[in-house]
Amino acid sequence: MKKIICLLSALFSLTLLYADSDLTKLRHNPWELIIYRPENKEDFNYVRCYLRIEDKNGNDVSKTKVKATYEWATIPNIVNHYKNQPFLDGGMAMHLNLKPGKYRFSVYTPPERQKGFKVTEGIANKNQWESNVFEYDTENPAKVIFVTPVINDNGFYTGEWHIDFKAPRFFKWSEGKIKISN
Repeated sequence: MKKIICLLSALFSLTLLYADSDLTKLRHNPWELIIYRPENKEDFNYVRCYLRIEDKNGNDVSKTKVKATYEWATIPNIVNHYKNQPFLDGGMAMHLNLKPGKYRFSVYTPPERQKGFKVTEGIANKNQWESNVFEYDTENPAKVIFVTPVINDNGFYTGEWHIDFKAPRFFKWSEGKIKISN
């Protein structure tokens, strides 16, 4: 019985030594970028925005230099793979594995994807909703950027998106990026 206990304790000690070795340490992928779209009010969470990725020459590299997965903020650590075009709903985090280089990100929502939601009925912009262009270098220390809808100074959605490295203000939901009218 003593031999069995000694053998088990030796095996346990070896597994602890192995677990502390450099082979098992996890490291952040230096070329991974997370694009997070926080939750919004009402049914605006279900209005998708689609990702457009260009290299420094303006070529679409969404499928050639980038691998994208996503997870829900409410169900973290369960990775989902995109079947087609990468998109974001409210409460989603997109993980992009990028090849080293400089990229330009933007998001858009086509007119046919805006219909059928109560919250989008009063938005005057019936054209394709576009965002600003966010330029990103994989050497940049920022590893998370945020996508939020734009609201006017009265708090109504304008039919635009905003990409920024700064997190939006949060209360119960994220607030949109305020666009001051001139």
